Amino acid sequence: MATTTPAPQTNRVGLTLNDYKGAPSTLCAGCGHDAITGQIVRAFYELGVEPHRVAKLSGIGCSSKTPAYFLNKAHGFNAVHGRMPAVATGAMLANRDLIAIGVSGDGDTASIGMGQFVHLVRRNVPMIYLIENNGVYGLTKGQFSATADVGSTLKSGVANDLPPIDLCAMAIQLGCSFVARSFSGDPKQLVALIEAAIAHQGTALLDVISPCVTFNNHEGSTKSYTAAKEHDIPLHTLGFVPAFSPIEVEVEPGETKVVEMHDGSKVTIKKLDRDYDPTNKAMAVSTLLEAHEKAEFLTGLLYIDETKPDFVTSLNLVDTSLSRLTEAQLRPGKAALDQVMNGLK
Repeated sequence: MATTTPAPQTNRVGLTLNDYKGAPSTLCAGCGHDAITGQIVRAFYELGVEPHRVAKLSGIGCSSKTPAYFLNKAHGFNAVHGRMPAVATGAMLANRDLIAIGVSGDGDTASIGMGQFVHLVRRNVPMIYLIENNGVYGLTKGQFSATADVGSTLKSGVANDLPPIDLCAMAIQLGCSFVARSFSGDPKQLVALIEAAIAHQGTALLDVISPCVTFNNHEGSTKSYTAAKEHDIPLHTLGFVPAFSPIEVEVEPGETKVVEMHDGSKVTIKKLDRDYDPTNKAMAVSTLLEAHEKAEFLTGLLYIDETKPDFVTSLNLVDTSLSRLTEAQLRPGKAALDQVMNGLK
């Protein structure tokens, strides 16, 4: 008797999970970056985002290779080292209809790209900014990066004696409207955070600890798989309900907090062992500082502000993407230019 292979399951736009994948990875076997790629694929598939509506952006580094491994039908641009934020800002100003996801690393963001990162966050550019953070420069043989913890050691035994840059704490202080931290080995939490970031209107920063199996996964490393699992302290359990699904949230007083996104989607946050409010900016900063002092690795949604307008909205641009405007619309007549010049006198 002949058997038939069941058709692959499709999402709400008729696409399969394979439609959201990219080229085969060329990273080291077991790299945390590949686990993150898998959750990016899963999140966009579950939300039914059409790949051609996505712009993938990156800089230089192992992390910046990963956009090739997901959403192969999306737009893509690989920028120079540390300059991805400027390219992303231009892309979103030109086409506000796109969903942008920028993938960077701790070297690409916290070192050569720090100035660019600061201004992207300050402007609240509407995009997902995902940092694949392993504490080392993987492409240049594993030297410490600016996010390496004091006391963390290299394979050679050399210890880091410089304080780390906490990109989440910095982003919150700069006014980032969505800040989260996760671990590549926690797929359930990570996919919920990526889905919430997709729905967010503004800069959504995801700092994901992603162990480097070649240079930074040994005893003595604070960003190894073992260290992350042993020190990972979730602030809460997360759930994400997209706007196109029935909104059903169990609300128990004192136990669950519901944050509504701009598009009607909801993030449900269930308290674990501490009373944490991700809408409280001061609490977010103090909690991160306290965790740093205790050598804790906090994960979850650290801060969110759904009231802050994104950069494109604050500029009061026309509703139509600039890339779709006609030449006549982009070239005002002499009367309009005279009016502008008179206003500058």
